[in-house]
Parts: sequence; C-alpha cells; structure tokens
Amino acid sequence: MGVKRAIGLMSGTSLDGIDVALIETDGRTITSLGPTGYRAYGDDERDVLRQAIVDAAQLSSRTERPGNLIEAEALITETHAEAVEAFLADHGLSRDSIDVVGFHGQTVLHRPEARITVQLGDGRALARRLKIPVVYDMRGADMDAGGQGAPMVPPFHGALAQYAGLELPVAILNLGGVANVTFIGADGSLLAFDTGPGNALIDDWMRDRTGHPLDDGGRTAARGRPDEPLLAWLLVHPFFQRLPPKSLDRNWFSHRMVGHLSVENGAATLTAFTARSVARALDFAHDTPQRWVVAGGGTKNGELLRLLSYHLRADMITADGLGWSAAFLEAQAFGFLAVRSLEGLALTFPTTTGVKEPTTGGVLASP
Repeated sequence: MGVKRAIGLMSGTSLDGIDVALIETDGRTITSLGPTGYRAYGDDERDVLRQAIVDAAQLSSRTERPGNLIEAEALITETHAEAVEAFLADHGLSRDSIDVVGFHGQTVLHRPEARITVQLGDGRALARRLKIPVVYDMRGADMDAGGQGAPMVPPFHGALAQYAGLELPVAILNLGGVANVTFIGADGSLLAFDTGPGNALIDDWMRDRTGHPLDDGGRTAARGRPDEPLLAWLLVHPFFQRLPPKSLDRNWFSHRMVGHLSVENGAATLTAFTARSVARALDFAHDTPQRWVVAGGGTKNGELLRLLSYHLRADMITADGLGWSAAFLEAQAFGFLAVRSLEGLALTFPTTTGVKEPTTGGVLASP
C-alpha cells in the first residue's frame, strides 16, 4: 500500500458537464489535491442524457438498456474519455503517471426502495481507450449488500476535514442536483444522507420557463417571493421525516409543482425549498456543527447561500473559501474512492448508506 495518483470523474444530475480532478492519496489520507478540468456537454448531448433519464424511469434491472440508453452510454463513455485525454494534455501528464481513474458515470435512475441504481458508462471500454486502470460501478456493491447506494462521498469528506485541520464537529454540504450532507462528529464519526433537492429543480424551472440552464447567481429567485403554503406542504413530505441514512432520486420532486407561479416566484419557492430542506437535516445531527462547508454548483447561487446562512444560523464558508474546490469536490472524491477500492477499503458504512456493515465496492477494469 502506498500513495497513488488518481483521476476522478463526475457527471452530476444537473447534466452540465464532466468534472475532472487529480488527487494523490493512499485511500485513507490525502497527500495532495491537484489540478482540475471540465468538459461541458453540448446542447445535443444534454438532450440525449435527458431522454436517457426518461427512458430509464421504467427500468427493473441495472443491466437493461431500453430506448436511447445504449446511445447515451456510448456518449458518456466517449465524452469522459475526451475529458481525460484533454486533461492529461493540458497539464502535461503522461498516462503512465496515473495509477487509476475513478469513473462515476451518469446516474439516470436511483431508487433505493426498489434496490436499483443505474449509472451509465462502460468502464471497460474507458480503460481500453485510456490505457489506464478504471474503477467504476462504485454504488452497486453497497446496494447489493442492503445499502441505499448513496451518498458516496462521506469517507472523502472525513479525510478532507483531517487534511484541512478543521475543528470538529463540522458539516460538509454538497449542493449538486440533489443536496447531501456529511456531519462529522466531535469524535470523527460520520453521519451522511441526502437532504433533498439541490440545484436540479431550480435548473429545470429556469430552462423550462426562460430557456436559460440555471438561475445565474440566484438573481431571479431574489426578485420573487416564495409560496409559503406550498413550502409548508412540501416540507411534510415523508422523506424529510425519515431517519437517515436516506437518499433521494433526482425526480422524486418536480419543478412543475410551482407551475402556477411567475418565473420569479417559482424560482424563489424552489430555492427556499432547497435551503429549508437542508436546515431540516439538523434534526438528525448528533453534534450540532458550528461550521458548514458548502460545495457544489449551488455555491454560485448567491440567493441560495443567503437563505442557507439565515436558516442554519452557523458559520458558513464555501469550499473555495477554504482553498478547496467547490466545483470539483465530487470528482476528487471519486478519485479518492477509486484508490480505496483498489486497497479493499470500505466505501460505505451503516451511518452513510444504511448498509449492514462497512462495504467496499467498485469494479476494476484493466487496460
């Protein structure tokens, strides 16, 4: 066992593009966080991925590929290969200098209650193309062992807090398409779960009503007023009462539930929904964190950050503010998890996914 150099890849449920990040780690601690890169999806590519989510809705097996899922899987594999190749070229890195690639793939279905999670992407084809070992399918083993297959990043959050010398207890919040939190207790223990919607509903609303892919800076929401009766009704949804660990499919909630509102008021309601559902997560924290570190695309939404600060009433800082990378934290995490997988270390735990015992995972594809 020793320090390995890994590239992590992440394509989130917001469907904006592929994050690439270099990390050096032994799977337990972080030695260094290296450069990052990004490969945006084109409009046509996003259309294929959105249709894949629609076509995946009726899946009953992880291996089925009806509708356009074969096309979408080939697209995911090709674009991820392009992203890695461009990253290596941009940073003057040779393939031989990389020990492993952590390939998350594209989630098109996540239904833990039905024991099914589907991440598109052909890990074996990616390894052959890159001529680098690839660890992929990191959620499947956890789900097979009784876990919910999410969230996956808590072990990385724990290592990251140690790397940064953060005072505990602390919370690390990721605002992706779905939001998830890791509570790191005073004793270093981990409790993690999805808190509810992140950016996905806001993005869907803006795209549907304005043609823009997101609420830039949260300015549209800031001009609106949230529908308080609707918010009160949403926040009694059974998901928010359920004890963690718990995970949420991107499509459990729909932006169409605010379809009767103006563009501004709909954005305000969905943004408030994300912020208040994060605050509800405090109901389950064993140690109330005095600091929250916020990462993910949602850190670019100033109105969302303002609402979070108001509802959490704690010191809040973005990952960028700590010298981390708010946008690339999940990509770094999957590089870290790939090394843990190579070392046979646990990726998931009873307090992170509900799995009965600590479980490793991932499938190794050789070049």
